[in-house]
Amino acid sequence: MTLRDMARPSLRLTFSLLFATVAALVAVGVGALSYGLASALIWQETDDDFDRAAEAVAELTIDAGDLTPEDLAELDDDFDVDLGDVLAGSDTLIGQILGAGGQVVDEGYPQPLPVSNTDRAVAAAEEPGHTQSSEAQLDHTRVRIVTVALGGGRGAIQVAQQLSEVDSLLTSLRTRITAVGVAISLAAGVCGWFVTNRVTRGLVRLTRVAEEVTVTGRLDLPVPAGGRDEVGRLGTAFDRMLGQLARSRDAQQRLVQEAGHELRTPLTSMRTNIALLHRFDELPLSARGPLLTDLTMESRELIKLINELVELATDTRELEAAEPVELAEIAGRVAQRFRTRSSREITTQADGTVVTGRPQALERALSNLVENATKFDSSGAPVEIVIHRGRVEVRDRGPGVPDLPEGRLFDRFYRAPEAQSMRGSGLGLAIVRDVVTAHDGTVFAHNRDGGGATIGFELPER
Repeated sequence: MTLRDMARPSLRLTFSLLFATVAALVAVGVGALSYGLASALIWQETDDDFDRAAEAVAELTIDAGDLTPEDLAELDDDFDVDLGDVLAGSDTLIGQILGAGGQVVDEGYPQPLPVSNTDRAVAAAEEPGHTQSSEAQLDHTRVRIVTVALGGGRGAIQVAQQLSEVDSLLTSLRTRITAVGVAISLAAGVCGWFVTNRVTRGLVRLTRVAEEVTVTGRLDLPVPAGGRDEVGRLGTAFDRMLGQLARSRDAQQRLVQEAGHELRTPLTSMRTNIALLHRFDELPLSARGPLLTDLTMESRELIKLINELVELATDTRELEAAEPVELAEIAGRVAQRFRTRSSREITTQADGTVVTGRPQALERALSNLVENATKFDSSGAPVEIVIHRGRVEVRDRGPGVPDLPEGRLFDRFYRAPEAQSMRGSGLGLAIVRDVVTAHDGTVFAHNRDGGGATIGFELPER
């Protein structure tokens, strides 16, 4: 594992961070929207409350006519104007009364309000209801003030609204929204971790198995499989893939071992003959010809065996494209070739069966069957090729099929006892089986009535 791989976050951590990020973005959006709406509503209500108080005081000064500061500060039962009634119902409003010179006649509660030159000018104004607004800071408390003239230069009424409570309320609201957003993000991250852990549990186990296979090269490791979701299907497919790889490797090892065993015989024979070539001049003339002939035949058989081994090991037939194949045409070419090669009578009896397959591979399979028949049949009787509805049979009058377990005749390098002295690789029927299996077909072999064997294969028709 490289440093780059170690620095790369795991899938669970990535999903957890993604969940938390998405939740944080949603929380920020919802929180900002909620705070904006709540702040707007609170400020709207605060402004309305202040405006109503200012308008009520202005109406009071206008309606009362010759109202004086003393009337407001020292009310008797006969006077029905009360500043407290105007400001009642609000915990944020403060009222204060100014005299004609701007002096404070009745201080505001819970704290007095500042009086500026502007406020004194309003107190000296002749027109009742004249107003002037301002803002001030009282003991770290932010207030906004409106001063309303009584008229006739008699004084003024100050109405102030404390904004610190609104600021504190909005600050508390921001803190709570932030806390809720952080809590939601953390909860989403934790939930994402558990959910991702549950979802990726199978992937983690598969990853460990894959890493162990890479390190050890073992293909027999147990793979966590099962389930109908994508992870379960992936585990099942991975398990099947390892099984196929294991079978393929075992088959390759068997092929190498069997090929090594089969190659020893021709190589030993050639080595012996080559050793004799060193004393070629000492050999009688009658022995030189057979020696060279034997070397030539051994080299040909060796080349043939190597070609067949390469074909089996690499499966080069797969390079050929599948297409519609008329089996009668293949049978005709194979029969004509073996008539010329062996001078044997090869008969064909074929219907119009058409299959989907690789022409050269199918022709090679049929050629191997005919070659096998001509090799073992020394009776001189015709070798018959019969094709009917996808079933291909090659019939001879040779010694027949030996008593073997089913399919053993088509094993690689298998050779019947009576064929041990004959030349050949023992791969001909194995190649037939591989070709037929690749075409979704089956092979068969049985004895004929009256002697001989019927060996062939059956393919699905188009």
